[in-house]
Amino acid sequence: MPHRLCPWWLGYFHLGPLRGLRQDPQAILSPYVGTGMTVLDAGCGMGYFSLPLARMVGPTGRVICVDVQRRMIDALSCRARRAGLDERIEARVCQPTDLGIQDLRAKINFALLFAVAHEVADQAGFFQQVYASLSTGARVLLAEPVAHVRALEFARSLDVAATAGLTVLDQLDIGHARAAVLVAVPTDPAGR
Repeated sequence: MPHRLCPWWLGYFHLGPLRGLRQDPQAILSPYVGTGMTVLDAGCGMGYFSLPLARMVGPTGRVICVDVQRRMIDALSCRARRAGLDERIEARVCQPTDLGIQDLRAKINFALLFAVAHEVADQAGFFQQVYASLSTGARVLLAEPVAHVRALEFARSLDVAATAGLTVLDQLDIGHARAAVLVAVPTDPAGR
């Protein structure tokens, strides 16, 4: 499985209006995201999903956006300011093996992992960090581009996620993507 990062300049292409025809953020995310939620957008890029997420969580919610590329985060922050959503979005530059979300332990209501897992060399560590951030009943949407990730590779990612404590609830039909909704399996009898 490749572990090459999407070049920062391609982020502008990913923001194009035609993408909405096959990957409409409102249609994809609205079943899982509501007002007042705290959302993690890991591998957020320039914020194709981040800004719609910020609108969905409303003024009482928060979207934590993490990406390893400073240029992606800078572009996201600029777009959030222009859209008047910068108060709802917390943009963080992370490290390749550390999402930098230890302060969010059990605080995330929904995590979006869109087109990012295939770029991560240590998927086990990645999914463990996401798992640790989830609150009780939180959902995770994992999606990978069909052009970069074969079905077998996606299945392997789901297996790695399961090892971290995430189980598949449903497979989703998202244009040009392999996608599944996951939920955290409690590690103790008292629940998560």
